[in-house]
Amino acid sequence: MDQESGGPPDVSRPAGNGAVTESGAAVSGPRGQGGGRAVLVIEDEPNISEAIRFILRRDGWMVMTHADGHDALDKIEAVRPALVILDVMLPGRSGFEILRAMRELAALRLVPVLMLTAKGQSADRDLAMQAGASLFMAKPFSNTELLASVRQLVGA
Repeated sequence: MDQESGGPPDVSRPAGNGAVTESGAAVSGPRGQGGGRAVLVIEDEPNISEAIRFILRRDGWMVMTHADGHDALDKIEAVRPALVILDVMLPGRSGFEILRAMRELAALRLVPVLMLTAKGQSADRDLAMQAGASLFMAKPFSNTELLASVRQLVGA
């Protein structure tokens, strides 16, 4: 059984240039393990994380989630996703700190990052852009807005 969707496993669906295992993990791809269709969502609110996963999986994306800012950079390095959706306020380390650290690493410098915040204030938007965010989105967001942003950032 596919643990994320509750349906039968899909072992033939491509993830970038690679395949997806029964557990939903990418086995290869152009940007490392995650491949061209992998999105890593770093969000500590389970309802938001699950909503994003549902919206993107329905559109054919492979979605992984992580809820802790403390070791988020390690997770990003291990997965090498095509896109990171990153919350600003996380336990352990802020999204701004994680983004700045990503932009200092050659291997992650070009990974697009969609920053999410519950605040939506212009100061947060400015900080996100100064830290190297590709796009900024305030919560709540529409399904259409999220999909359009993901497709734009990954060039799909």
